[in-house]
Amino acid sequence: MVTIRDATPADIPAIHSIYSHHVMHGLASFEEVPPTVEEMRSRFEAVVGGGKPYIVAEAHGRIAGYGYASTYRPRTAYRYTVENSIYIDERSRGQGVGTALLEELVARCRRGPWRQMLAVIGDSGNVASIGVHHKAGFRQVGLLERVGYKHGRWVDSVVMQLELSPADPDQ
Repeated sequence: MVTIRDATPADIPAIHSIYSHHVMHGLASFEEVPPTVEEMRSRFEAVVGGGKPYIVAEAHGRIAGYGYASTYRPRTAYRYTVENSIYIDERSRGQGVGTALLEELVARCRRGPWRQMLAVIGDSGNVASIGVHHKAGFRQVGLLERVGYKHGRWVDSVVMQLELSPADPDQ
């Protein structure tokens, strides 16, 4: 059973551990050196302080994954667009944690002022992440070929987009 809840500062060490694994062994993040726990705490505070959702999935008494919506780009014209990030603990892959996190993140963002959600997925071969996003209603809108170099190879980024609301937000 997976429970989704708001992330808290007490979750940061587990979040750091999950993310560090992805940085060191995966292609979902193009960072090559894991940030410190304090840097992860600062990133968490920036997301939450900006009024955007930051959530965790709990399963079997531990953090099985986390996700958040962040500012897509800093320029003000992008204020109605968010980018999602979801990372799953290696022990919880293939158990529906990513789907549960993404569904909750989308639902929370639909209740906010945002109109579009983007996913910038590292590695065009990441069929699991692409599939989870497609299942949630995202469509692929771009492929940035060979834009990152990590683990000794060139890596693509897949850009996927979901309309959160067809209505224009109040200005």
